[in-house]
Formats: sequence, C-alpha cells, structure tokens
Amino acid sequence: MARIPHQTFTCATGCTVEATLNLIGGKWKGVILYRLLTEQVLRFNELRRLLPNITQRMLTNQLRELEGDGLIARKVYPEVPPKVEYRLTDYGQTLAPVIHALKAWGDAHIEGGARAAEAAAN
Repeated sequence: MARIPHQTFTCATGCTVEATLNLIGGKWKGVILYRLLTEQVLRFNELRRLLPNITQRMLTNQLRELEGDGLIARKVYPEVPPKVEYRLTDYGQTLAPVIHALKAWGDAHIEGGARAAEAAAN
C-alpha cells in the first residue's frame, strides 16, 4: 500500500526532510537540478542528451513538476520550431548546497565502493 505524503509539515522532527525529498526526490529530479546548476541554461534536447536513459515522457513530467514547484523556469521563444530553455529559479538556486553535498557524498560512496571491491578481490 502506497504511503500518502503529508500535505502540511507541522509534524514531528523529520517532516522537513520529507518536504525536501518531496521536491527533489525520485530518480531524475536531482540529476536534472544538478545539470541545470552546472550548465545554467539547457534546452530540452540538451537535457535528453545528458540523460540518455530517461524517456521523453519522464523528462517532460519531471520538468513540469520542478517548474510547478518553482525550482526551475521554462522560457519559450516564439519561433518555428519552438525553442524552450530551462534554468534554475532563484528559489531553485537555494538548493545548490544540497545538490553539491549529494554529489560529494556520491563521489565518496563510489570511490569507497571501488576501494572495497578492490580490497575484497585481493
């Protein structure tokens, strides 16, 4: 049975973590935010190239959710074919320390995992 997320976060300690994960959780949102943090402005197809395992539908859904939460901004240029760019909003930029911390932890985890595998092989 699926767990229903809180609608308000005036509960016990840890609800703020849940609130944050509701915004950036999932397989792709963190990666999208990281790419927009490092590249600053990306078009839809540029994101697709940077995330080769994501489907077009999933990318569209994740971008819509991030935009709906105010973390990214979408700018449509009136030309044919349409040109759409995505960037972090000022609010989205406030996640920079969180995204950098996740990357640093991931780098250490991968490096530590490689060392553990190497030690086990010896």
